[in-house]
Amino acid sequence: MVTITISGTPGSGKSTVAEILEKKLGIKRIYSGMIFRETADKYKMSLEEFGKYCEKNSDVDKELDNRQLEILRKGDVILEGRLAGWLAYLNKIPALKVIIVTDIETRAKRIVNREAGSVEKRKKEIIKREKSEILRYKKYYNIDLKDTSIYDVVIDSGNKTPEQIVDIILEKLER
Repeated sequence: MVTITISGTPGSGKSTVAEILEKKLGIKRIYSGMIFRETADKYKMSLEEFGKYCEKNSDVDKELDNRQLEILRKGDVILEGRLAGWLAYLNKIPALKVIIVTDIETRAKRIVNREAGSVEKRKKEIIKREKSEILRYKKYYNIDLKDTSIYDVVIDSGNKTPEQIVDIILEKLER
């Protein structure tokens, strides 16, 4: 049974890497960002509004996290999300915990290529979103999202292709 968590900041490349891994390994990929977006839509809020709502309403965040925990406990999955590695770590669930990082300029450009807009506008949105997430996760779980020490693999995607990143992860899995 293979369980992998892939975490990273917006625009780091985690979704692309998770999609390639899903195809190569033939195991299911669950994307926690989609769960968050669907829930924001259900509440008829933008991502920014919903993030602010979650800052004041921990029950929504905890519900989303409990859904991810159930998925992790079943195993044989690639769980992609900001807290995925932390959830596995804090709950002692065996998994290869991967975090993908890179600078904000690269991330903003990737988001513009994917969703349009301007790089400067996207950088501002990223900063707002990250501040909201850092505040929420510190407040609810005492997690420092900038602490990468809990991960088995830390990869800077700024100078690597998604395929190179997948190869690094597969190499770690074989050990």
